[in-house]
Amino acid sequence: MKDTRQISVSRIISAILSIAVMVLIFLFSCEDADSSSDTSGFFTDIAIKIFYPDYSSFSADRQSEILGLLSHIVRKTAHFTIYASLGFCVSLTAGQRKLLSAGSAGSLFFCFLYAVSDEIHQYFVPGRACMIRDMLLDTAGALTGITASFIILGIIAHIAEKRGS
Repeated sequence: MKDTRQISVSRIISAILSIAVMVLIFLFSCEDADSSSDTSGFFTDIAIKIFYPDYSSFSADRQSEILGLLSHIVRKTAHFTIYASLGFCVSLTAGQRKLLSAGSAGSLFFCFLYAVSDEIHQYFVPGRACMIRDMLLDTAGALTGITASFIILGIIAHIAEKRGS
């Protein structure tokens, strides 16, 4: 028999984590274009050092090309990853259910609506834009997070079942 108190505590913790991720997304979206570029620039510089250790020896045009490409990849990876985190937390908040269920669809729809609201918010931030492709990328990230929650919980359940045998 399951301890319903334990389930509700874990769902409350998941809800708090969901809200924390949403606040983090909101704060990142509040950054104007220059601040946002500085934030992603930090990670872009790390990627350059890893993938192009001889970057400084390239021509200015080649450096600009690499910088633009890696900056784009870093920004899109950030979108995908933070929404994967949101999808994961929201999925845990929704509780135990099947992957293809109304609860899972509701979790994904919630994340999609948050992505839409986030992009609309960015429209009003200096130098930022509202981009449909980012909404779709965010939603794909959320779907990945939701799916990951099922995989991880399935593994945990399998391990617990084996220990109980």
